[in-house]
Amino acid sequence: MASSVRAMGHLPPWPPGLAPMACCSRAALRKWLPILAWLPHYSVHWLKMDFIAGLSVALTVIPQALAYAEVAGLPPQYGLYSAFMGCFVYLFLGTSRDVTLGPTAIMSLLVSTYTFHEPAYAVLLAFLSGCIQLAMRFLGLGFLLDFISCPVIKGFTSAAAVTIGFGQIKNLLGLQHIPRQFVLQVDHIFRSLGETRVGDLAMGLISLLLLLLLKLLRHHMPPIHPEMPLSARLSHGLVWTATTARNALVVFFAAVMAYSFELTGYQPFLLTGKIVKGLPPVQTPPFSLTTANGTVSFTEMVQDMGAGLAVVPLMGLLESIAVAKSFASQNNYRIDANQELLSIGLTNVLGSLFSSFPVTGSFGRTAVNAQSGACTPAGGLLTGVLVLLSLDYLTAPFYYIPKAALAAVIIMAVAPLFDAQIVRTLWRVKRLDLLPLSVTFLFCFWEVQYGILAGTLVSLLILLYSVARPEIQVSEQPVLVVQPVSGLHFPATEALREVLVSWALEASPPCCAILECSRVCSVDYTVVLGLRELLDDFRRQGVTLVFAGLQGPVLRILVSADLKGLQHFPTLEEAERYLSQEPGTQPYHFSDDSVPELKVALLQA
Repeated sequence: MASSVRAMGHLPPWPPGLAPMACCSRAALRKWLPILAWLPHYSVHWLKMDFIAGLSVALTVIPQALAYAEVAGLPPQYGLYSAFMGCFVYLFLGTSRDVTLGPTAIMSLLVSTYTFHEPAYAVLLAFLSGCIQLAMRFLGLGFLLDFISCPVIKGFTSAAAVTIGFGQIKNLLGLQHIPRQFVLQVDHIFRSLGETRVGDLAMGLISLLLLLLLKLLRHHMPPIHPEMPLSARLSHGLVWTATTARNALVVFFAAVMAYSFELTGYQPFLLTGKIVKGLPPVQTPPFSLTTANGTVSFTEMVQDMGAGLAVVPLMGLLESIAVAKSFASQNNYRIDANQELLSIGLTNVLGSLFSSFPVTGSFGRTAVNAQSGACTPAGGLLTGVLVLLSLDYLTAPFYYIPKAALAAVIIMAVAPLFDAQIVRTLWRVKRLDLLPLSVTFLFCFWEVQYGILAGTLVSLLILLYSVARPEIQVSEQPVLVVQPVSGLHFPATEALREVLVSWALEASPPCCAILECSRVCSVDYTVVLGLRELLDDFRRQGVTLVFAGLQGPVLRILVSADLKGLQHFPTLEEAERYLSQEPGTQPYHFSDDSVPELKVALLQA
């Protein structure tokens, strides 16, 4: 208002430079608080669509949160404790209209691996992961995620899908006292097949069948058209709601069945059991833990979690940003990766104050949000409120949810994570990438961190090999031309030397050569030393090595290095004419007297 009043002349003009500074401040504030960019334009239509999306996500996240707490090895209420904070934080800080933050299958598996099924460890891990993620945001360390290649990610997620899915077989069969280590788990389950509970098996299979049918129905629904009659549109809406909220419907059906049996005095299912009612207390994360054997200090807790302090924050960031980028690409908008780092880090830090375990972006719930027509992150407000209400008013009915039904929900949620198609794709595109994929997949069944570390190391070794042994093209017509196809870095010096020596100096008789460097963008000191030795070797053999197509920065470096006998031609054709002894073509000679002046001229250029 002040701006408009000043424009009308009722107030003194802005002091010099203040108005641009105010604009910059507003832009910076909108960057840090993206809600300020879309809230002034919020409409009734957006409200309707966000309400539908928020309700749909809530009906998905509540049963999933209970199920993922089981995967994490924690009491079921901790899944709900972890499901609401991300909704509120992302409302203010998120740059994607589709992403929802909360517990996920992969993050729950990591929590189970590193927190020993102890809530105090899980909450502390959330706090420390959030602090590490925020530090990465402000220190600009997000580039570290770039070193985890797609085959490593696919190998990890596929192994996680197998581990999580098979880990629910015990609940489908109604088996108890099954170890969580994968190999031992497989052995115990096969040994205990005779103890299968028929009720749990039936409930699990029926739940899986219903979830599968509803999912298939969701994918094969015809699009709605404005000319459709009202009854058809209403039917379409009912079917869409049922298929979208299929997790909640199946869990509700299972709970009603279990409650009906409870009234008869016979219970054929293993139930979720008592869930602590009410909101979690607001308190600082536990920096020590009192046990029957004494007190575990903060330092000891950190040492116990070990590699989890690196794996959990990195995988949380990776999963969340991958989800955000995927849906931004599908729906034609852009996200701010740095802002996403801030969102997930702050969610984990604040969530730990409410007894949350580490969370990240959920692909499945984000898909539900996008398919529901979300226009802004405002739908998360309704999702978060409904999760809080469920903690206050629905914990008693949650008691009767069969574990077999939750197992079915988990299995259907993680099944898409197993990507068998990637093997065929890599076989066609680049078979060498199957190596980090396989290494990651197999090692993850031993320990998750070993799988990720081994796969990343294999990927880096493949990358380093390509740097140390770059592709070098050799042509002998009309003169010998050696052309590095990619850049030249110090590990590649020896490979370049071997090519030039074998093709030029060891030939009979030795021949002149052209080193065509148009694709070389930079060189380092080790490369410069290697080129000096090559020039000396060629001079001793009485033949010539010339350079063609050197880019400006590379030429400056070579001139500054005072390479004796350096001859450079702007184009390959000129170099070929010179070596073919055609008149009228002269190289750029750099004598000792002219080098300093040339250095100055090149640097000024």
